[in-house]
Amino acid sequence: MSADGQGRSHWFDDEAGPVVRPYAMTRGRTTSTGQHRLDLIAVVVTEPHSDDPDADSTLSPEHVDIVDLCRDAPQSVAELAAELDLPIGVVRVLVGDLVAGEFVHVTRPVPPAELPDESILRDVINGLRAL
Repeated sequence: MSADGQGRSHWFDDEAGPVVRPYAMTRGRTTSTGQHRLDLIAVVVTEPHSDDPDADSTLSPEHVDIVDLCRDAPQSVAELAAELDLPIGVVRVLVGDLVAGEFVHVTRPVPPAELPDESILRDVINGLRAL
């Protein structure tokens, strides 16, 4: 690195603006208290009775953004990460915080092992046709 600081430009981009590290958004946490396993396709839904997230001083702007996005329409964890341009791990922690604060709830798709067998469904359809 030269004495005039030219090597610094390699690590800093004026056009990028301020950079916030993902761990700063989660306060260094990789999981939230009581966090459930949040799959990428788990759907986040705003609680109808939830308070205004803007009024809660403990919530970060990212928390508020998640509640606002889910208020318009339920969103999957993957959709939230893409919309907010945040890593999945950060979104999982933030959603876990919101679940604990009762701002949102999470619904999970039915695991494939619990879905009815295709042959059973065909038997039901054939039985209905026979009526």
